[in-house]
Amino acid sequence: MKTGNSPVTEADLAADKYLKDMLLTARPDYGWISEETLDERVASPRQRFFVVDPIDGTRAFIEGQDVWCVSVAVIENGRPVAGVLDCPAREEIFTALPGFGAEQNGSAIRVQAENQPFKVAGPGAFLKRLPERFLSSIEHAPYVASLAYRIAMVARGDIAGTFVRPNSHDWDLAAADLILSEAGGNVLTADGKPLTYGLRNTSTGDYRHEALVAASGLLMDNMLAVVAETAFG
Repeated sequence: MKTGNSPVTEADLAADKYLKDMLLTARPDYGWISEETLDERVASPRQRFFVVDPIDGTRAFIEGQDVWCVSVAVIENGRPVAGVLDCPAREEIFTALPGFGAEQNGSAIRVQAENQPFKVAGPGAFLKRLPERFLSSIEHAPYVASLAYRIAMVARGDIAGTFVRPNSHDWDLAAADLILSEAGGNVLTADGKPLTYGLRNTSTGDYRHEALVAASGLLMDNMLAVVAETAFG
């Protein structure tokens, strides 16, 4: 789907070029990482740089669905210090700044309360490998292909959590990570650590991550436990 002269490739590249030209004109001293282009000025996670996915949810975009978004984050010291998800087909914009909370279209959003039924999303093949005792304790939420939007759904309280399969990249996660954090949740590795952005994976040489969990509270603890005991390659 991402090769040749397919419409999605043209849309990805056009959006990427527009965002890169606009953002780096405004902040010429920042570095740049995106799904379509890398900028070798990103020498370390200490530098401020943009992390961009011009279209997160490519399959949904191809199929004419509305659950896709443009993801833009600013990273400093390895963590997001600004995050925006623009979902134009749904007329939704999610924003977050550290210490100022998360918003959708200007209204504050929060993760769902602990006493609500735990609706959990994630890739089907991933969920099938989890222990039955966990699967029987949750409600299975419909899968949404856009990872960034799925994490925003956790931040907004639509679902309680989502699993993230191995090999997601910085551009899939950075903006949504901050939005969820400011809404009362977290995106964590299987050993409970926050993500560091701008670090190349030592095995693959790019900006990808291991299996992750996006949730809050007691559910986060339970999700981390089952991911830690399940081998994901």
